[in-house]
Amino acid sequence: MANKEGKQPNFLIIVADDLGFSDTGPYGSEISTPSLDRLAKDGLRMTDFHTAAACSPTRAMLFSGTDNHIAGLGQMAEFLVKNKEEFKDKPGYEGFLNFRIAAMPEILQDAGYLTIFSGKWHLGMTAETSPSSRGFTKSFSYLPGAGSHYNFEPQFDYTNRLPPVLQSGGFWMDGLNFINRQTDIPDSFYSTDYFADRVIDFLDKRTEEEKQQPFFACLAFTAPHWPLQAPQDIVAKYKGFYDDGPEQLRLRRVHQLQKLGLVPEGIEPAPMNAQTPGWADMTAEERAISAKKMEVYAAMVDRMDTKIGHVLDKLESTGELDNTMVVFMSDNGAEGAIIESLPLAGSLGMANIIARWYDNRIENIGAYNSFVGYGDQWALAATAPSRGFKTWSTEGGIRCPCIVRFPRFSRASSGNYTHEFGTVMDILPTLLEMANIPSVGKSFRGRDVMPVRGKSWVPYLSAAAENIHPTGQDITGWELFGMRAIRRGDWKAVYLPEPKGKGQWELYNLVRDPGEVNDLAEQDVDILNQLLADWEVYIAETGAIEINLGKNTVKGL
Repeated sequence: MANKEGKQPNFLIIVADDLGFSDTGPYGSEISTPSLDRLAKDGLRMTDFHTAAACSPTRAMLFSGTDNHIAGLGQMAEFLVKNKEEFKDKPGYEGFLNFRIAAMPEILQDAGYLTIFSGKWHLGMTAETSPSSRGFTKSFSYLPGAGSHYNFEPQFDYTNRLPPVLQSGGFWMDGLNFINRQTDIPDSFYSTDYFADRVIDFLDKRTEEEKQQPFFACLAFTAPHWPLQAPQDIVAKYKGFYDDGPEQLRLRRVHQLQKLGLVPEGIEPAPMNAQTPGWADMTAEERAISAKKMEVYAAMVDRMDTKIGHVLDKLESTGELDNTMVVFMSDNGAEGAIIESLPLAGSLGMANIIARWYDNRIENIGAYNSFVGYGDQWALAATAPSRGFKTWSTEGGIRCPCIVRFPRFSRASSGNYTHEFGTVMDILPTLLEMANIPSVGKSFRGRDVMPVRGKSWVPYLSAAAENIHPTGQDITGWELFGMRAIRRGDWKAVYLPEPKGKGQWELYNLVRDPGEVNDLAEQDVDILNQLLADWEVYIAETGAIEINLGKNTVKGL
């Protein structure tokens, strides 16, 4: 699919971290996102795009074109560390992007593409599993799943009682080399700015030979993942925006989604089943603190949009934007965890770490030395009308915003939207077809590899086909932390262990009931049985292991 000059298309994939479905202007948000508005105006918004329910499994699916249980992140590495014996030597549960798959950057690199990566990797913590070893020619990478956006992490200097997974060494790489976070990262560091600026720098410093190559760039932000931190002047823009609480925000967002045509009128949104107290049950001080957290979150999204604009401006200035397929996506639903309760730091616990080293007074929330998340109420506002949020196999955990722009595709240049079902696994085969690169087959770089499960979007985007996945044949499964789902066409079966769900399979028609409110398992038994048969096929094909948190030795996060 070369342009008039005979050059293959470039590719730019932008990944936001834990961004909610309605957190940007193109999807009905009050947050200022002019760069994404511009991208959507000239592109296509997807309303039925799906990822895994958490960060690293989605990244594995993105770069492999196949299921996370095949690609090495059957469970998140942080979960596998706590359950070593249960998953030991199980294929697909290596905790890194394994070598049973041909990775997207490897394939494109072999086909002559200049491959660029900047940002969060979360697919391996060793040199052998880092971006530079998996096909990225130029890279700046943060290897773990989360961290300070200002590189302020004093707890890492207190190493006597921290578990190995939270030691400070080996988190950052510049190309092939590990770097020291204390001496090799500038004092002015802010993750969103620096990750975007490195992509621009890589593009600026191409040699004349590299400028003749098409490029594939992946910009993987850590924003707006906790800890919520943003420049204070941007936070000030949103003062007072959220003083009426998450329930009212949710109503406004759903109304705006309906006004834009992205969500049908007359549907029943999922109820706000949160663990934390509702707005009416909070004290005035608690409301003020909660609203401030949301203001910081909004500022993080705002700043991310600004830096996306800088990258797009760079491509426009070099005349490359219109020959670049741009994909913007979130890696999962909004994050609703109460971070103080997460046992990610071993015996110390997150609450103790935060209390000892961080200043979370209301006037300091969002600063470099604060450490907060915004909790389940705001997350449920962002995922509405869907049910649940990150880690859930309900739509709130796996249905994400996705904007695609490529002027030579009629459906990716019109400023419209689509309700077509698609998955993150589809992106790899889409890029390969656009670049006229044949499928890898059973062998790649001297190793046996698994086939791609995704479907190319090219026929749909070019208006040569009416669907991405043939209706009734588009069987897709999900499993993470014991939560499961299987979908065929408009129907989806969901299994959530108690207390999140019923501890048995539920059934929903997503066209009539996108909020997964009305369980039809007893009413449409034949459809449920068909989906359960599909689930058994999915398990057999992917090697996914069905676990039951709380009912055996497997430990939760």
